[in-house]
Amino acid sequence: MRPSLLDPLFAEASALPGVGPKTGKLFDRLLGESGQPARVVDVLLHLPVSAIDRRNRPKIAQAPIGAVSTLQVRVTEHRPPRGKGPYRVLTEDETGDLTLVFFRANSGWIEKLLPIGETRWVSGLVEIFDFYRQMVHPDRVVDEAGLKALPPVEPVYGLTEGLFQRVAAKAAAAALDRLPVLPEWLEDQTLRLGGWDTFAASLAKIHHPQQPQDLAPEGQFWARLAYDEFLSHQLALRLVRAKMQTLGGRAQKGDGVLAAKILSALPFVLTGDQKGALAEISADLASDRRMLRLLQGDVGSGKTIVALLAMAQVVESGRQAALMAPTEILARQHFATIKPLADSAGLIIALITGRDRATERRATLEGLASGAIQIAIGTHALVQDDVAFAGLGLAVIDEQHRFGVQQRVTLADKGAAVDVLAMTATPIPRTLALAFFGDMEVSSLREKPPGRQSIDTRAINVERIDEVISGLSRAIQAGARVYWVCPLVEGSEDSDLAAAQDRANDLRQFFGDKVGLVHGQMKGRDKDAAMAAFAEGETKILVATTVIEVGVNVPEATVMVIEHAERFGLSQLHQLRGRVGRGSAKSSCILLYCAPLGETAKARLEILRETEDGFRIAEEDLRLRGEGEVLGARQSGAPGFKIARLDLHAALLRMARDDAERALEQDPELTGERGKNLRLLLYLFERDSALRLLRAG
Repeated sequence: MRPSLLDPLFAEASALPGVGPKTGKLFDRLLGESGQPARVVDVLLHLPVSAIDRRNRPKIAQAPIGAVSTLQVRVTEHRPPRGKGPYRVLTEDETGDLTLVFFRANSGWIEKLLPIGETRWVSGLVEIFDFYRQMVHPDRVVDEAGLKALPPVEPVYGLTEGLFQRVAAKAAAAALDRLPVLPEWLEDQTLRLGGWDTFAASLAKIHHPQQPQDLAPEGQFWARLAYDEFLSHQLALRLVRAKMQTLGGRAQKGDGVLAAKILSALPFVLTGDQKGALAEISADLASDRRMLRLLQGDVGSGKTIVALLAMAQVVESGRQAALMAPTEILARQHFATIKPLADSAGLIIALITGRDRATERRATLEGLASGAIQIAIGTHALVQDDVAFAGLGLAVIDEQHRFGVQQRVTLADKGAAVDVLAMTATPIPRTLALAFFGDMEVSSLREKPPGRQSIDTRAINVERIDEVISGLSRAIQAGARVYWVCPLVEGSEDSDLAAAQDRANDLRQFFGDKVGLVHGQMKGRDKDAAMAAFAEGETKILVATTVIEVGVNVPEATVMVIEHAERFGLSQLHQLRGRVGRGSAKSSCILLYCAPLGETAKARLEILRETEDGFRIAEEDLRLRGEGEVLGARQSGAPGFKIARLDLHAALLRMARDDAERALEQDPELTGERGKNLRLLLYLFERDSALRLLRAG
């Protein structure tokens, strides 16, 4: 149960003074989530994006052009509009003149706001038009009394259509008034080290800044709040991990017979990294503690083989294993890769997805329940209620960041003392690994297996697309197969992005029925058919959206064209490029871009041309774009930090991790004085869902 002290913060935002039901709906659109309206805490933690400095109060003649100034002026003349022109008000001081310009304004309102002969303070952007100083739609027009109430530095909030800055600021002030007196959950040493004030004082400084740096994300007030958010997240991760470990595991040692058969069937030897990761996983499985490990590896580094050998060890010990993938294409790809190797070892495996025929599904469910099927590969269909295992011992979660903690735990709950191995093909910088997978041990695959080809990467202006198509014609005649990736499925009038369907139609004019199409809006069977036709060589060009980003394995594909490459994230470009270079033939990647390129887009394309090291690329992606683009932070299961920014606050995350570990070592149940305060923190940042999961686990 959430402590009653926090109840005022979890009331609906529409209950705030000055908000009400109508404005409340705008806050719901801005800050609410599906099925949940915006609450006071959401308004409180919706921090300003910038500030307007109204402290600059020069005379008219000294007001800087192109900057905000707050000026004391005397109203001298009103000039109502002629026709559709603007309403102009002439003002002056002893140094010069300033024209105030209003478009489509009510004349009675302006006359009342700016009476002739009266002195007023106006604040806004000063510009030059026809050699005269002017201020178009002043932000503020106030008298002396109003000036005293005018904030010297005004916060600027992210808004939605229909919501205005003054309303957002008033709501934030009202939310601050609702904030109860909270105990301090940080240690004195941490506060001194950061030079930090209390949680409440830091929020107040950001919502009511006295100078622009008060609300800078790198400033001390924002840093305090970012640390609190990190600490709540790290505590939740560690509580889940501690619960996993206290639940105890079951030793799954195996005799190595099945693994040996799989290894002998491989056409290559394992890399050093694969052997190292396998040794770590094998030791975890053999111990009596539950495994919770992340296996991260670059595109084509051989994670699937490591996972299969881990699953074989579990089967050797008399139990079952399951591999869950986020999409049906990826699940089927894993099944196609694993089945021949499993057959060579005599392993019985099955595929389970959301669109299996009723008879097939019934047979699969019976096989899993009886233990006849030893390894199940599938989508989230694996966690449905009717799926039961005779003795599940290992859950492998592929592309972990695309699943929520709930799905991971639900699959692990399909058996007793189930070990968990998560995998990701997106190499994760250390900072991100702490944020997204702080409850896991990490094994990394950095080496490429023997035979993997380097990929010739080139950036080409889209104006030269005819040359690219001519080059493809020659490549296809020589036996190549080509991916052509577009950012959208179909065109629209308000977007100039290439659409997959339109591009497929264009290419069919040159290549006829050699062109296939696959995208996320197609039915599953149609997607499978399009992928199969490409894999078997019936089609030579596969036009696709990013549905092929992960897992698709066609070794014969040697050319990747990415249209509007400047619109993709760096890690996503790297993942797409990794669909080629998987066979013995030389491969290339063409990045078609639309000029002019911004600095960030230019940097991305240059980095991609320079290196194929996914770990370096992920670090650069984090630096250039932030965590949301590296792992898709808005997807289910990602932390979705409201305040903290990994690109700015990485050092704070490491501090918070150490703090969380220290706190739980000293008080594992969080029942001491600081522990109770930390529980408040967990509820405040809504990390209590992890607590509920571990209690249920």
